[in-house]
Amino acid sequence: MATDQSNSGAANLGSHAHGTDERNAGVLFDVNGELVTRERAVISVFDSGFILGDGIWEGLRLKRGRVAFLERHLDRIFGGARAIDLDIGLTRDELRARIQRVIDANGMEDGVHIRLMITRGEKSTPYQDPRVVISPATIVILAEYKSAGPEAFTSGLKLFTVHVRRGRPDVQDPRLNTHSKHNCIQACIQATKAGADEALMLDPQGFVATCNSTHFFIVTRGEVWTSTGDYCLDGITRRAVIEAAENAGITVRQKNFSLSDVYAAEEAFVTGTYAGLTSVGSVDGRDFEGPFPGPMVARLTELYQALAAST
Repeated sequence: MATDQSNSGAANLGSHAHGTDERNAGVLFDVNGELVTRERAVISVFDSGFILGDGIWEGLRLKRGRVAFLERHLDRIFGGARAIDLDIGLTRDELRARIQRVIDANGMEDGVHIRLMITRGEKSTPYQDPRVVISPATIVILAEYKSAGPEAFTSGLKLFTVHVRRGRPDVQDPRLNTHSKHNCIQACIQATKAGADEALMLDPQGFVATCNSTHFFIVTRGEVWTSTGDYCLDGITRRAVIEAAENAGITVRQKNFSLSDVYAAEEAFVTGTYAGLTSVGSVDGRDFEGPFPGPMVARLTELYQALAAST
């Protein structure tokens, strides 16, 4: 029986938890325009992404034959490329076609997570200066059958507030979806050591910012609150949930709030491309009342899914 290497050893990964799927053993990936098997999906040890984490990426979700919010993801990756002065080397149409080719080559329709990764390319020597890059950008598209299990939506995530803060944009802009994620990795490690599913991170002023791999929301007095967005990734799902809620007449406030507000909230949830909306069961040992999802999260999930199906 084939082993699904992509999911081997997958543990409880919170909002990113998933089971095994044997179909992934035969999936073809795209590496610089060539469709290859998992064993041949390799890049140079001199690649900018491997040496320095110099690149940008997107996580995409394929549902019912459509990549949800694809144009918004393309907006973000081309905007991020301009911000870090990276020449992708493909037009928007060409990149869109390359993503579709991976989907078609694998006969994929639903329950698929796609990771699009673009680095500055191969270097002549391991040095940070982009002037030693000697190749076009490295573009890799990985597509896997991977969906969040039902327990992710009914058990409630356990969050732990870590000491690692979200940084200011003059140090490393947290709104850019770059490969340089060490602060989030450190936050994830600390939360895991504390027995939590994910880390809740604060901004430099001590207000709630985001989680290490998802965006954070609370529900209080019938309103939905999330951070100002100044210290978190410009999340596609985050923006979609806000849009869907506001279209339905639900008050959404993007504002500064503290951990005291979190502990006193009626509900809490996180958002991300992989799982959509996922309820939070506890933060720092303070439990939210179940069952999960709560009434607001259940309603927002329906509104978000309707928007995703039409966008």
